[in-house]
Amino acid sequence: MPHWYTHMRNTIATFFDVIAPRRARTIRTQKRAQADIPLTPAVHRLLGMDITTIMDYRDTAVQDLIRSLKYDGSRHAARLCAQVLVDFLMEELSEEKAYSPRRILLVPMPLHASRLRERGFNQIDIVLDHLPIEWRNGSTAAIAPHALIRIKQTRSQAHLSRADRIKNMQDAFTVPAPDTIRDTHIYLLDDVTTTGATLKSAAHALRAAGAKVTPLALARA
Repeated sequence: MPHWYTHMRNTIATFFDVIAPRRARTIRTQKRAQADIPLTPAVHRLLGMDITTIMDYRDTAVQDLIRSLKYDGSRHAARLCAQVLVDFLMEELSEEKAYSPRRILLVPMPLHASRLRERGFNQIDIVLDHLPIEWRNGSTAAIAPHALIRIKQTRSQAHLSRADRIKNMQDAFTVPAPDTIRDTHIYLLDDVTTTGATLKSAAHALRAAGAKVTPLALARA
């Protein structure tokens, strides 16, 4: 079989296996509005810790949304996620702001520096960039993108067992300036949680620095 024919066949296969589904997902997501992405908060008890999710990953619109955000860096997907996140936080913080003196910080789940260079963006940073100004400048809440650093280059969690995921994430994070987050209430935001191992490890580092932490994910896979 000629080399050019094999190359052409592989290119076509790649298009139908990878590029075409991604393009279709992008088109579907671009057509959607906030009303198409229902807010469905749920609390999951994972690894002895409560983790709140705000969307249902079983919903195909939510799957498209999060995959477009995570793998394509879609600004439209980030904008929709930010809108759903604000709706959740407005309800969540309505009483706390009245009775608690703690500052509210929004902390994105950090990527390791090598992973960030490879991907080119942190999807949660993009979501937080689309929040209204009062949710970013301290009026209602403040974004603290450098409050937590991932210091361990962990393996992909996708195909690891529950026990291996926990081991993989041990001592993966550090807080570089503990004084800046002490006595704050941190909403620690990730895109998707499965076993909760990543959020648990990150929350442990923040709590050790003196912060109250609410682990939060857009959805649970």
